Amino acid sequence: MADVAALGRRIVENIERVIVGKRRPVRLTLIALLCEGHVLLEDVPGVAKTMLARSLATSIGCSFARVQCTPDLLPSDITGISVFNQKTFEFQFQPGPILNQIVLGDELNRATPRAQAALLEAMAERQITVDGVTRELPEPFFVIATQNPIEHEGTFPLPEAQLDRFLMRLSIGYPSFTDENEMLERIKLGHPLRELGPVADAEEIVAAQKEIREVFVHEKVRQYLVRIVHATRRHEELALGGSPRASIALYRTSQALAALEGREFVIPDDVKYVAEAVLSHRLILSSEARLRGRLVEEIIEDVIESIPAPVERA
Repeated sequence: MADVAALGRRIVENIERVIVGKRRPVRLTLIALLCEGHVLLEDVPGVAKTMLARSLATSIGCSFARVQCTPDLLPSDITGISVFNQKTFEFQFQPGPILNQIVLGDELNRATPRAQAALLEAMAERQITVDGVTRELPEPFFVIATQNPIEHEGTFPLPEAQLDRFLMRLSIGYPSFTDENEMLERIKLGHPLRELGPVADAEEIVAAQKEIREVFVHEKVRQYLVRIVHATRRHEELALGGSPRASIALYRTSQALAALEGREFVIPDDVKYVAEAVLSHRLILSSEARLRGRLVEEIIEDVIESIPAPVERA
């Protein structure tokens, strides 16, 4: 796992040349990539959601495409379309942006449900079918979708079943005073993204994705994370708890975090670190909890505190 940890450090440090003071969301995004999952970035405009996606693609030397989601976006605008070539008298496939390795779906909730479904189907199946021809998506394949939680006019909110397809939901947040001041200093002579270069390649990422599956998870730790998910299903303030997909996501992300730390085994603190990002978008508050102003993040914290973590006995 030392190679995976070294790879993670190179990528995170390279991204931090562009994204200042946001190590946690950067690391969590990298964890999602290594788990072959996808990320939903939900935050206000201007906090570097697009920059995070572009700097990650540049850092790992992968192809990048951005899909600006609007109400008139068609599924074929994502997957591609066959066009008749008058010179050859044949249909030729014009690939869409989904056939890139890193895809940014900007303002996903502004796309219609048809367009959302085309993107989410590719995320789940890792292939597309156009005119009866199935095409495999490249490796690695990683989607970062963004949403603005403030503006809701003219949007099509993702249903819970589709939200559950995302491995993690993250928020970058505003920078601190010191970080924002440093950011202004860095852009004085030009945007640092222009000077950014790759520090890894696609083959290293694919190899790391296979490597983290070998991280050992003790039975006690596995039972610990399952208890957390089961506790959300019984919680009186939640109308919907975590699905079995949530357990799988918690298991895989804990393995990836352990590998990035250079460990060959998962500890309970790994589970705690990723729990909010993995579970927050999969849980639905009860109407009474919403009236009291409770937050899903608070309930996840309460659940984790209520379940004793396994400890090693001498």
